[in-house]
Amino acid sequence: MKHITLADIKAMDAADPLAHKRAEFELPHAVIYLDGNSLGCLPVAVRARVTEVIDQQWGADLIKSWNIHGWIDLPVLTGEKIARLIGAGPDQVISCDSISVNLFKLLSAALGLQSGRRVVLSQQDNFPTDLYMVQGLSELLGSHRCQLVTVSADELEGQLTDEVAVLMLTHVNFRSGHIHDMQRLTELAHKKGILVIWDLAHSAGVLPLQLDQCQVDFAVGCTYKYLNAGPGAPAFLYVAERHLPVVTQALSGWMGHAAPFQFSPDYAGAPGIGKFLTGTPPVISMSALDAALDVFTDVDMQDIRHKTKQLTSLFVTLASQTPALESLTLASPPDAEQRGAQLAWRHPQAYAICQALISAGVIGDFRAPDILRLGFSPLYLRYEDIWHSVQQLANILETGRWQEPQFSQTSRVT
Repeated sequence: MKHITLADIKAMDAADPLAHKRAEFELPHAVIYLDGNSLGCLPVAVRARVTEVIDQQWGADLIKSWNIHGWIDLPVLTGEKIARLIGAGPDQVISCDSISVNLFKLLSAALGLQSGRRVVLSQQDNFPTDLYMVQGLSELLGSHRCQLVTVSADELEGQLTDEVAVLMLTHVNFRSGHIHDMQRLTELAHKKGILVIWDLAHSAGVLPLQLDQCQVDFAVGCTYKYLNAGPGAPAFLYVAERHLPVVTQALSGWMGHAAPFQFSPDYAGAPGIGKFLTGTPPVISMSALDAALDVFTDVDMQDIRHKTKQLTSLFVTLASQTPALESLTLASPPDAEQRGAQLAWRHPQAYAICQALISAGVIGDFRAPDILRLGFSPLYLRYEDIWHSVQQLANILETGRWQEPQFSQTSRVT
């Protein structure tokens, strides 16, 4: 294998078709940001949009803005922009609430379509909130109507039986970055009459998804990671068109009503995806989402995927050429085709190493029990950033700087 040099990497940046997108983000000076899988960077357009919403729309036009500035339409408008990125046709995606709340909606909806079945099958190391929502629904409905069963990833296919009502999986594992075969697992589940819910938290914005083509039933996703919509930004949900005429929504709030401003005392759900709305949309954060999504207008998702694989592979290759990194063990799939836009490295002192790396200007994060997790957002990362990240990490491990006491002080958010 050819030893990669900094000159090689500069040539990669010069040939990068996405290089111009970096200018559309506000990036802190002297910081390399490898945590876009937790919180994306601020798009330049978002600052201007939020300022306009606060100063003009809210500040001057007040409540008139629901109509004259289209506040009421933001959940649908942003949903349609997301739909293009996840391979969904019109009128199947809407932005609202959080992943957790949207999972509750979709789980209850899916179970309502599965008379006589109660098992929700998931992966043992699924993102915890997904499992928590099933546990909470089981407490509410009783185990005779909702029962969570978790197995390892290797056991999933063998557990797709006639007793399972819903298969609930995260497309890209939040720790390892392993990608499930969405098309295969959805097809296998359907053969057994199982409905499928996919969590796209670590997929939307970095993988070229095809929900309609894969015949997915339901999906949820967040927008504050690779979609760069800001902390606590609204999530989104997808419901396949074929289910919309018959599915019901448990959280029947007034914004999901067919005619919310008639103020009827009885609920009548909107006829399409709008029935999955609940409360008033958070206009400021949803406006930020709307502006953030415009960054993707001129981007081909295949180009994003190609660069993602290149970035992660470059880091792995440079790590293999750097003796100081021998104490780190790759916990992500070695094949770039099988992993998302992140790398997980195991080390007994991963938390302290992560904190030392952050102090050196390279921001990643830690996931218990022992993972240094690095995310690679292709719209604003350069290949040269990967070179310098590996150099900083090597310096921290070589000098033992991570052993300084301040790096072992645990923060509430890791």
